[in-house]
Amino acid sequence: MTDMLGDQTLTLPVIFAALMGLSILIYVVLDGFDLGVGILTPLADEAQKDRMVASIGPFWDANETWLVMAVGILLVAFPAAHGAILTALYLPVAIMLIGLILRGTAFEFRAKVALPKKNAWNIAFFAGSIMTSMAQGYMLGFYVMGLEHSLAAHGFALLSGVFLTVGYSFIGACWLILKTEGSLQRKAVSWARGGIWGVILGVGAISLATPLVSARIWERWFSVPEFFLLAPLPLMSVAVIVAMWVVLRRLPTENDSFAWLPFAGASVLFVLAFTGLAYSFYPYVVPERLTIYEAASAPESLFIILIGALVVFPIIAAYSALAYYIFRGKARDLRYD
Repeated sequence: MTDMLGDQTLTLPVIFAALMGLSILIYVVLDGFDLGVGILTPLADEAQKDRMVASIGPFWDANETWLVMAVGILLVAFPAAHGAILTALYLPVAIMLIGLILRGTAFEFRAKVALPKKNAWNIAFFAGSIMTSMAQGYMLGFYVMGLEHSLAAHGFALLSGVFLTVGYSFIGACWLILKTEGSLQRKAVSWARGGIWGVILGVGAISLATPLVSARIWERWFSVPEFFLLAPLPLMSVAVIVAMWVVLRRLPTENDSFAWLPFAGASVLFVLAFTGLAYSFYPYVVPERLTIYEAASAPESLFIILIGALVVFPIIAAYSALAYYIFRGKARDLRYD
């Protein structure tokens, strides 16, 4: 019995860390593109704004479910880490929540109010998207810097907020290339061509800062043989960026072939960046303070929670997959009548 309990003490925290990481990754990719679409709305005319919102209409609420899943796992599986992280990030979390509320409200009201009032809700939709993406980027940068209050940490967190916002706008533009056509698709290609440079700067800044703020992370990346074993990760990232740059120079095409490639490439790039970040911080859930084993709930509690997670996780995944399957193809008008 003691051996079994010991195995659970080591295994269950890893399982929940993997589930939480997967939830965050899915959220960043899926809600990232619909936040990006919101960020890009001021660059479009009124008809194009309607089509842009229609392209994310069936998906945005399901996308945000993954954020709830990730925070829920953090709360119940790693309560000590939940308290430490949210205490350090209280203000940006509050701004993010306000932004999400503003986005959700604006999304519904802009389609129902009288035409003269629609512009105000368009502004609210954009503002909510910017607030949410900047807050998430700030939290990422502050987390990378170890959640330590210093001028350098807050400065890097602000820079990270800008870069993540650009990254979201890039994957949002790639989504619009996939889901729209005509003049809006051509605009989306132009937005993506410009946004890819911001993605390069953002990924580069995070990649350089992460090992510099921690001797442990530096050792994990630059010791031998780890350096050579991990080399495919940055090399694949460079290859994906080059491939997207080449594809974007050839879009749009007459038969709309390869319109899916930029979004697929952007998603792969986010996955690679997240994988590198996860490897850098494992086994810590609070950088250099709490490991997943130290922050985890009791094994008995984790086992019961795992049963619920194994039921809820597939349901959320199936619901999301069904929504994307039903509303596949080009976006059409979003109507409520």
